[in-house]
Amino acid sequence: MKVIHLQYGTSEASFANRLHKAFLNLGVGSSILSLFSDIEGQERITSLGKKGRYIAKITTGIETYLTRNTKAEYGKFSYPVLGSDVSTIEKVQVADVIYIHWVLNGFLNLNSLEKLFQLGKPIIFFLHDMWTFTGGCHYSFTCEKYETECNNCQIFRKEKVKDLAYKEFHKKLKLFEKYDNLYFVSPSKWLYNCTKKAVLTKDKPTFHIPNYLDAKIFKPCDKMVAKGILNINDNETVIAFGAVSIDSPYKGWKYLQKALELLKKDEKYQNIHILIFGSGYNKEVAERIPFRTTFAGFLTSEYATTLMYNAADVFLAPSLADNLPYTILESEYCGTPVVAFNTGGIPDLIEHKQNGYLANYKDSNDLAVGIKYCLDNSIKGYALPEFDGAAIMNKHLNLINQISSQ
Repeated sequence: MKVIHLQYGTSEASFANRLHKAFLNLGVGSSILSLFSDIEGQERITSLGKKGRYIAKITTGIETYLTRNTKAEYGKFSYPVLGSDVSTIEKVQVADVIYIHWVLNGFLNLNSLEKLFQLGKPIIFFLHDMWTFTGGCHYSFTCEKYETECNNCQIFRKEKVKDLAYKEFHKKLKLFEKYDNLYFVSPSKWLYNCTKKAVLTKDKPTFHIPNYLDAKIFKPCDKMVAKGILNINDNETVIAFGAVSIDSPYKGWKYLQKALELLKKDEKYQNIHILIFGSGYNKEVAERIPFRTTFAGFLTSEYATTLMYNAADVFLAPSLADNLPYTILESEYCGTPVVAFNTGGIPDLIEHKQNGYLANYKDSNDLAVGIKYCLDNSIKGYALPEFDGAAIMNKHLNLINQISSQ
């Protein structure tokens, strides 16, 4: 059995790479094809050349122009004008099954996808957000138009029925209706339910398989040792937060900032150390945090990331829109409890007041209450049984066997 993963960019911590390595450990002939890769010297991981990157650069410029009138608070809107045809590449040609992960930002477009569909191989869309079944948004927030027809999208400042969302929605509808070799996998129960309700995917075979994580890497270690390596005092209580872009409309930074301000007012919680990783030093953010703060920057090593989680007493994930955040699962694997908003796929990961705290949506006060609860009760993080790696990979193998025999 040969499986190929298509992913915009490949790094050590990318989902495609984690799944790829798990497949290899099971004896499956897995490989990855990306627009670019941070992993060098591995024959099974390849990336497109200068032509592919040039096409991506052009399409990014066009998309930026076409979406110039979007509202930032609704997040990203993708309208893939150009893309590379990867259907003729040998690794794609010889694969028995094609996994499509996140392939935007100029890597693939709808024409590229149709070229893959025409190969007749089983195509598995592993959904990392809502884009596959919407008119272009990655998270719809409270909008449910994807259940009927995307038009007059809330992301755009000017109202127009047949806008980009309408056009993209109908292109996808026409495309998906033509092929019966398409399968959709949602890692969270929330996204699975959305997929079953979406016009574009409700009549397609849809499966629920959680994200895979290697417990050999993400595991607890001595907290005092982890703090010492990061030059954090033993007596400091560490609250961690991870985001590549702190000001992302999905990450809920302003609610976290308010929760920290509320925490500062309580004399019991003064010896706090804030640990931010994924993002470099941000002066504006640093000045608004009422505690000592360390910016660890963007981490390329999973072992370094594991150190961050182990140094933390609580990890915060105040996402306003999210599928099944890897950061929460990673923290739990390392034994650190998580405080997060009760939204999207996050409730799949957290048992309220057991391995973390589910705060009321957009409620900074409840977020602060959750931090205190975890600290006062010495709550320990742990992953729930459904996130057992072996069980998850069995589901992937069963899915592959099922669709390959049809």
